[in-house]
Amino acid sequence: MASISLLLVALPLAKAQQIYIPAEGPTARPQCTATNASTPVYSHTSFSYTLSETVRYATSVPAPTASTTYASSPASLTTLVPSLSYTTWGNWNPNGTSTANDTSDPYGEAAWTALWVTANPPNFTETSLFSTTVSPTAIPTSELVLPPRDYFGPSDCYNFPEGFALGVASSASQIEGATAQEGKSPSLMDILVQDDRPKDYVTNENYYYYKQDIERVAAMGVKYFSFSIAWTRILPFALPGTPVNQAGIDHYNDVINFILEKGMVPEVTLLHFDTPLQFYGDNQSTAADPPEIGYVNGAYQNESFPDAFVNYAKVAMTHFADRVPVWYTFNEPLLYSYNGISIDHVIKSHARVYHFYKEELNGTGKIAMKFNNNFGVPRDPSSDADVYAANHFNSFQLGPFLNPTALGIDYPDSYKQTISDYVPLNETDLAYLNGTIDFIGVDPYTATVVAPPTPGSINSILDCASNSSNTFRPYCVNQTTVNIYGWDIGYRSHSYVYITPTYLRSYLNYLYNTWYHPIVITEFGFPVYSEATKDLPDQLFDTPRSLYYLSFMSECSSRSGKTFGDYDAHFGVQTVNRTTQERRYKKSFFDFVDFMKARGVE
Repeated sequence: MASISLLLVALPLAKAQQIYIPAEGPTARPQCTATNASTPVYSHTSFSYTLSETVRYATSVPAPTASTTYASSPASLTTLVPSLSYTTWGNWNPNGTSTANDTSDPYGEAAWTALWVTANPPNFTETSLFSTTVSPTAIPTSELVLPPRDYFGPSDCYNFPEGFALGVASSASQIEGATAQEGKSPSLMDILVQDDRPKDYVTNENYYYYKQDIERVAAMGVKYFSFSIAWTRILPFALPGTPVNQAGIDHYNDVINFILEKGMVPEVTLLHFDTPLQFYGDNQSTAADPPEIGYVNGAYQNESFPDAFVNYAKVAMTHFADRVPVWYTFNEPLLYSYNGISIDHVIKSHARVYHFYKEELNGTGKIAMKFNNNFGVPRDPSSDADVYAANHFNSFQLGPFLNPTALGIDYPDSYKQTISDYVPLNETDLAYLNGTIDFIGVDPYTATVVAPPTPGSINSILDCASNSSNTFRPYCVNQTTVNIYGWDIGYRSHSYVYITPTYLRSYLNYLYNTWYHPIVITEFGFPVYSEATKDLPDQLFDTPRSLYYLSFMSECSSRSGKTFGDYDAHFGVQTVNRTTQERRYKKSFFDFVDFMKARGVE
């Protein structure tokens, strides 16, 4: 799987802020009552090999005994989307010899092929082992034996509250493969790779192998299975009024039904970075234009985007909402927001989808967005300037979305001071946006140490916000990974992620006490350093990832809930042999599930 995620509903948390506490001498052990070592007594006995290991097995999800629906059947809901038509397309092969002859059809095979010719993905080779859905096989007991325990591990006595849920997450671009097959058209993920970064067009072949992947996750006892739908697999021509890909509808119907058959709960993300090609116009190179706000031009600012996205959401929801209880409209929208118009389009499109789901479709599930935020913590908590910088950083990343949708209030000053083309929100806008998220979904991979551009100077943050050429924009703070004593804040992974569990409590506290909504940890993970170069046994015994998961969840239980253009960064909890497509569970997956089950999570 691409990454692991947990469903977390946070309770009100006491105020917490990471601080430096001076200490003399070694670490205290208040839980240990003995103070002096006893005098050893030596003797000789006959030697024997008496050490043994306990054999522990993962516990699979039980078969469902009942079904729950969250909306009416698709047959009665699709009438909510006018003029729906369905068709199918084939596969694209740049080296193929046959040519489509339906050139007069604006949405025919020739027009669909032209989209791929325009995208021109580099070094495109899509050699799949499969061409149809693979039947699942039962997971042998031998694969479900837990690995040896680490000598040191969590020793807390906490339990998670009732209803705390455990799940895994993935996204279409990271795992599906079948990139240009069965009618899927190109997206941003296919045109953003015109450089030296490796692109894996096959990835994990989940499009054909999804039943086996679902079988493997269910065998580990995981209850929630979160995945994203590829917009371009549902609507290859993206826009309202264009034909729906029947093969895409059939595929995701099968995915959802099999998740339910295995006793798990499906969750769906509508847009996980893979914006359709059409929103970049005739000049595909604009996808690489440096945004003013995020890291990638997601084309949300395109004037056609809002209506098209809402139409796509309606198509997906009317077909699948009867079985899906949780919907995420956007994944980490800040990262792919080009400018202020992008933000405006995202929050208003999201609100339109929310109102459609709740008021027209009469869905009883939940709607949210998933947000990135490598939580900003002040470099020196005793410095007013550093604390101001952290607040500025965090409010800029989350406030443009959460202020209007969670609280019905205006954008934060940090955002309005910086982004000149932000779209003002009037009272009518705020009333429509208010309350259009049911919880706050966050992906708290790591933390960021924050200080003003000029040490100790709040004015340097404000000066940056008013200067469009300042190198510290858009956040206008100095971001580092070291504390005031020069130590990195945690063990570094393959890329930007550090093991930083001590900041998670503060982060949940900040979120809950700022936006007053339940919190769901929708995604987190840890790419072990240079894992792609390791031999298989070393990939499987991934203790650093175990430390990451268990330390993070220890922080949750004690208080109670990425670029992927480069496929060398492995966030997953299984290894996948890209040649044979063989899956193997990693140690961290066993450790993680065992940790949760031992603390009351069903």
